[in-house]
Amino acid sequence: MLWIDYTIDQYPDGSFTVKGDTPTELIDKGLYKPGDIFLVDEEGVLRKIDKLSEMILTHDDSGFNK
Repeated sequence: MLWIDYTIDQYPDGSFTVKGDTPTELIDKGLYKPGDIFLVDEEGVLRKIDKLSEMILTHDDSGFNK
């Protein structure tokens, strides 16, 4: 699926939000939901992590697989 025509707002602390026609359009369409956790890989792909404890146990300090 290709998503186009969205605005990315980045904040001074490095966090960001993605906005469409409404501030919650991507949440409303199911791309992500509050509480989701993503890990960014070496190619810049955001990979959804289902369990925080699994992420902590299986990833090193850099956030990438050991």
